Parts: sequence; structure tokens; C-alpha cells
Amino acid sequence: MKFPLYFSKKIAFSKDNKNNLSRVIVFIGRLSVALGVIVSLLTISIGFGSKKAIKERMADFSGHISIKSKQSNNSYNSSILSTEGLKVDKIKALPDVASTQKYVAVSGILRNEHNFAGIIFKGVGKDFDSARFRKFLVEGHLPAVTEKGYNNGICISKKIANDLHLNVKDSIVAIFSKESQKPLYRKFEIVGIYKTDIKMIDDLFVIGGINHARKIQGMQSNDVGGIDVFLKNINDIDEDAPKIDKLAGYKNYTVKATDQYPQIMDFIAIFDMNIALIIIIMLVVVIINIIMVLLILIIERTKSIGMLKTLGATNGQIRWIFINYTLLIMIPGLIFGNLIGLLLLFIQKYFGIIQLNPENYYLSVVPVEINVLHIILISVGILIISGISLVLPSYLISKISPVKAINYN
Repeated sequence: MKFPLYFSKKIAFSKDNKNNLSRVIVFIGRLSVALGVIVSLLTISIGFGSKKAIKERMADFSGHISIKSKQSNNSYNSSILSTEGLKVDKIKALPDVASTQKYVAVSGILRNEHNFAGIIFKGVGKDFDSARFRKFLVEGHLPAVTEKGYNNGICISKKIANDLHLNVKDSIVAIFSKESQKPLYRKFEIVGIYKTDIKMIDDLFVIGGINHARKIQGMQSNDVGGIDVFLKNINDIDEDAPKIDKLAGYKNYTVKATDQYPQIMDFIAIFDMNIALIIIIMLVVVIINIIMVLLILIIERTKSIGMLKTLGATNGQIRWIFINYTLLIMIPGLIFGNLIGLLLLFIQKYFGIIQLNPENYYLSVVPVEINVLHIILISVGILIISGISLVLPSYLISKISPVKAINYN
């Protein structure tokens, strides 16, 4: 074992350290490290967890990638999806694709004696991914969608239900209008109420049977207005979008869930800046405290430094003794910081104690993402950066004279 590390361990774990004057400074140093680790863990886990949760909510509702007709021109009303060049089977066969579902969307109005609400009626068929949508349900059940005949059951958002004073099993009239035609009236039964916490979705979308939407749009029984493609991992969306676009046909186009709501993506982008800023601030605090600990230890052990120099130890060896000594002092802070940070994250993950206002944050509960790699990088990063930052102040040792150091009181 190298001399500096051996000697560092000896003085770091010596019983004499328990009663010396530096114990308060050592405690403060360890506390700053622990707080730095806790805040960094919470910041990264909550930041990345929030980004992922918001993206997944958008994608689980409307598909990670949607295939639409170019004739729709970004309108809420679906145009017939062209089958020329559209290779649905090959899209389903892509390794990252979990499922697909067809739909037809049409804009309309829900109206009763209490109020009215502009809506987007999204008609879905028998391939509707009900398991993915079920997480949004707060009351009732999903409509029993079918492509044979008509089912009058619909699922509306909690926001629309509150605005129109509707409950499960209530009836509501929907009005759909088309150019140069009389308005079409449809009576539906509320069978379910959902809540995504994303305002742009909850304010508009109603889920019902695809045949109603086909009838309103004047489509044939096998026509579809679009296809939602669900991926196994939201992080693959940028990689898979071009592949799906090539299989969508030249008369159709694809749009990513992250592109459908740019205002939400602008909000998510703020997380990256906040995460970086908080991590930098915590690193600065930890480094300042650790440098303070090193300087106090050097001053306190001036006599020991003089003796080591007298016995032939070089300035470089002594510097590394104190750098290693300081880093060893940090280890309990790292351990307790990780334990406390992980405990807080697990409590939030499984009990959801901290709530949010969904109108401002698109989430009702603070989400966390516990990533082992992030945990390791935080601890190792703090150790490495602290070690590098200690090199310069450790040069104070070279200024200490052995004769004066031995006589130092």
C-alpha cells in the first residue's frame, strides 16, 4: 500500500480524532456532503421523473407517434388515411413498437342545460389499447367499442364532467356540424370519466366508438382517420419516428407526441436548466466546505507535518496524505446522504406525499425516477471533483517550515 494512503487511513480512523478540536469542522464537512448528495439525488430523480411522466402521459393518450393524412392539414377533423404505401404490418413488426390503434377524430360541442363545451370526439375501434388508457380512469369504465353497429357509451374528462355537471350514467347531447350541411345531433351516455392532468387533453377529448365518427365524417366502414403507434420506451421516439414515417406512405405524415404539444415541451426544457443550476450550486457549497475542512486539518496538524518533513516525507506525499484524509472524512457523508435521499425518494414514489397543481405542472403528484447510474455518478462525481479542488489549497503544506512546525502551538 502506498505511504500517503496508508498514513491517511491511520489518522482518519485514529481514536485521537474523536476528541480533537476539528471534530465540529469535520461534522460540518460531512453534513455539507450529505446535504449535497440528498439535494442532488432529489433534483435529478424528480427532474428526470417529471420529464418522463409528462411525456408518457401525452404518449399514452394519443400515441407516441401518430400517422395522419396530409389532407387533414393539422385539422382536428380527420381526413381518410391513404393506404397507398402504408405498411401497417411492417410498422407493427418494428422491435420498438408495442401496439397500434386506428381512430377517427371529429370536432363538436357537448351541450346541456348547465353549460356547453367544445370537444374533439376521438372514435376508436376494437384495437383500442384499453390497458394503456385505463390508468387515466377515475370513475366508471371504458366504452365497449365495436366496429359492428354503434355504441353510445363515451368517456369524458373530469374537467368536462365538472363544467357540465355530469356524472357516470348521465346522458348528453353532442352537436357536430359540417360545411353546407345541417348540424348532426347525437345522444351519448357517460360510461367513464378520465383525467390526464394535461390541460390541452382534458379540455377537449372525448373517447367513443369509431363508427359514430365515421358516420359524421361520411367515411366508409373500413376507412380510418389516423393510426396511433405506441412504443415500448418513450426515449426511442426520436429514433423510431423516421422509420415509421418511411412506412406511412407518401400521402400521409407522422407526428410525434412531443411535437403535438410544443408548449408542454417548452415547459419540460426548463427542467434541464434547473437541474444543472441546482447541481452546480450544491457542488460549489460542498467544495467550499471540504476546502475549509482541509485547511483546518492542515493548521491543526502543523506539528505532524513538521515531523513528517523531518523524517523525509516529501511535500507531494504529505499533500496526498491530507487530500486522502479529507476524502475519507467525506465517505460517511456520502453514505448517509445516499441513504436519506433514497429513503425520501422511495417514500414519495410509493406514497405520493407531495402533491402538485396539475394546471401548472401537468402532474398531480411529484414523480420520481430512481436510476442506479445517476446515484453512482453523483457520489463518484462529488468525490472526484472534491479531490481535484483540494489539490491547489493543499500546496499550503509546502510553505510550512519543519523547524517552525515542530515548535508550533
